[in-house]
Amino acid sequence: MPFDVRRFDIYRKVPKDLTQPTYTGAFISILCCVFILFLFLSELTGFIATEIVNELYVDDPDKDSGGKIDVSLNISLPNLHCDLVGLDIQDEMGRHEVGHIDNSMKIPLNQGEGCRFEGEFTVNKVPGNFHVSTHSATAQPQNPDMTHTIHKLAFGEKLQVQKVQGAFNALGGANRLSSNPLASHDYILKIVPTVYEDLTGRQRFSYQYTVANKEYVAYSHTGRIIPAIWFRYDLSPITVKYTERRQPFYRFITTICAIVGGTFTVAGIIDSCIFTASEAWKKIQIGKMS
Repeated sequence: MPFDVRRFDIYRKVPKDLTQPTYTGAFISILCCVFILFLFLSELTGFIATEIVNELYVDDPDKDSGGKIDVSLNISLPNLHCDLVGLDIQDEMGRHEVGHIDNSMKIPLNQGEGCRFEGEFTVNKVPGNFHVSTHSATAQPQNPDMTHTIHKLAFGEKLQVQKVQGAFNALGGANRLSSNPLASHDYILKIVPTVYEDLTGRQRFSYQYTVANKEYVAYSHTGRIIPAIWFRYDLSPITVKYTERRQPFYRFITTICAIVGGTFTVAGIIDSCIFTASEAWKKIQIGKMS
């Protein structure tokens, strides 16, 4: 007798004339197909979309930066002339720069009575401060008005990712126009290194920060100290990393197979139970009639 490979077929076919279609089976089949389609579209949407996974670790993520952090500052002082406005930078590595002018500009406001300072500069990755003041002016004013509005203060590369919500410009929109004109302002910043890695593996380095502030009029033994707007910063040792990920294709296929197989199996059990119950009921009715 020749060997017949068909004996290994575990999916034996039942002839159509031995099957019986029912209205219940048709209804369950339609519901089953609609349910499978709904779950398939849901899984497909999840597979196409990306998710952002975040993690924390202790390290300096941007070792190629040369120990520097890029800073972008945009601030308006509506009652202080541009000739008096300057930026000073100092830190614990001994840097002390008065009247920083590289990559910065001053835009007159209020017919020259005020000034908008915009600048981009770098600071060392050590505790320090930078401040907007009149220290670099040729002649110090008697009563400099340090009321101000901060439009932007950001560190590192700009991240434009919808799903990443962070304090990358925590001071943006800070308004101190109603404060004491002769008061100094201290903004104490805790800078948190942040890494964003996209699907291609490309990394972008930025910094978030938290802020606390105080306003005060300072005096010394010689009298009132000239006010300034101080930004005192320190770096956190903790790095936040955001990683963009997409569901693996094999997991998507596995889920679809589970949806199709599971739905048909459960639907078959329900249909079988209903059919068996209806047949038993018919036999009971026939028995009563006889």
